[in-house]
Amino acid sequence: MNIKVMSFDVFGTVVDWFGTIEREARALNLPVPADQFALAWREGYKPAMARIVSGEAPWALIDDIHFSILEQILQRFGIDDLDNDQKRHLNLAWHRLDPWPDSSPALHRLKQRFTTCTLSNGNLSLLEDLAAHGDLPWSRILSAETFGTFKPDPRMYLGVAETFQVEPQEVLMVATHQDDLEAARDAGLRTAYIKRPLEYGPTGPAKQFSEDHDLLAEDMLDLAEQLGC
Repeated sequence: MNIKVMSFDVFGTVVDWFGTIEREARALNLPVPADQFALAWREGYKPAMARIVSGEAPWALIDDIHFSILEQILQRFGIDDLDNDQKRHLNLAWHRLDPWPDSSPALHRLKQRFTTCTLSNGNLSLLEDLAAHGDLPWSRILSAETFGTFKPDPRMYLGVAETFQVEPQEVLMVATHQDDLEAARDAGLRTAYIKRPLEYGPTGPAKQFSEDHDLLAEDMLDLAEQLGC
């Protein structure tokens, strides 16, 4: 492979959304198991974006989508004692997601050899905050906000190649989500699967993946090793 650019999914691949959201929910003493709350919040993510990509709903930033989902699940769980400031602070937990322990050291190593960038559905301010919070040394931050659409729209993946003026096959898409990588491969990118078995927590749904990728890694340090970094 002649890889020049590495683009990374962020939620689940680089940062531990479940562990952080569960902790934040527990800190508020919500009358619902914190793990159920975290999973319910995440469940609304893909359907909301799909409605936007299809044109059914107007464009919105992930921060606004997260807040809309939060309002829905608070109502579903019968939680009505959070004021607006508490809701907005909780919503910004997505800006405070902790990285997986291997993410920062691996990115420091990979950046010495490759151009590295985010390719996330998160908005720019969210991704910038995560980079500062987790010492994630991106060469550049790209997001759905950059391209005006969400993954798996092929414009996201091809946008990376266009941004850095390389061929699609010179971009390696790194993710822990099979559908993300399949869409990247369909757009002509190379793919690397990071396993992340605890993305949905120790009791969450089991993850399914295919080995039909250019690289398959236990974590990002393993990926760096495989790439000679």
